[in-house]
Amino acid sequence: MTTTAYAAGLVSAAGYRHVHDWTSQAAARARAAELVATHRAEAREIGRNPHLTEEWAQAIVSAPRLVAAVQGVIGPDVAVENTFLVIKWPGADFEVPWHQDGINTRLELDPYRSVAAWVALTDADETTGCLHVVPESQRAGYLPYETEAASGARRGRALGVRVDDSVTQVAVPVRAGSGVLMDTRLLHCSHSNTGTGARVGLNIRYVAPGAIAMRDGSSPSPTAITGTGW
Repeated sequence: MTTTAYAAGLVSAAGYRHVHDWTSQAAARARAAELVATHRAEAREIGRNPHLTEEWAQAIVSAPRLVAAVQGVIGPDVAVENTFLVIKWPGADFEVPWHQDGINTRLELDPYRSVAAWVALTDADETTGCLHVVPESQRAGYLPYETEAASGARRGRALGVRVDDSVTQVAVPVRAGSGVLMDTRLLHCSHSNTGTGARVGLNIRYVAPGAIAMRDGSSPSPTAITGTGW
């Protein structure tokens, strides 16, 4: 691997790429309908680590086409470090600020032994709050971050990175049943859902052995999916 390629990361020169048809559109939308029905009354926006307890999430993180795509990036031994169910309800204030998935107050992921995935259970476009990314931003490495100011969003206060308005950003629409793999250093955000239906997705952080550095020095305990290196 050349120095330039190494600096660009493992996912692609742009820092992201699509994963098509990890499941069928019909199956994804059916699962989304069940989740919307379950969480509508409380208007739940975030579900933390559903892969630890929910069969539907366990099925997604181990979906063969998704896992194969991840293995193509980080190798045969794959585990899940974290997942988030994210539901953007139509008309709700749910802006996710610019951030990088591989670093927070708890840990830092080795970008050459980890990859972030965002998988769609409903169609996600600019109306419903799809991802926006800054292509090639992974080349700058991990950046300083801060906890955003208090807002009215029920999701709580997120960690954000300051991004100048002049920086080139692109929308990344995704159909239900497909997704996006991202370098864990890639800057990305999403806007509120101004459409008519809920936007449902699952965020996943996949890791290879040795990818996780815990800030408190503790031993990480990711959920193994494939391989024997755990």
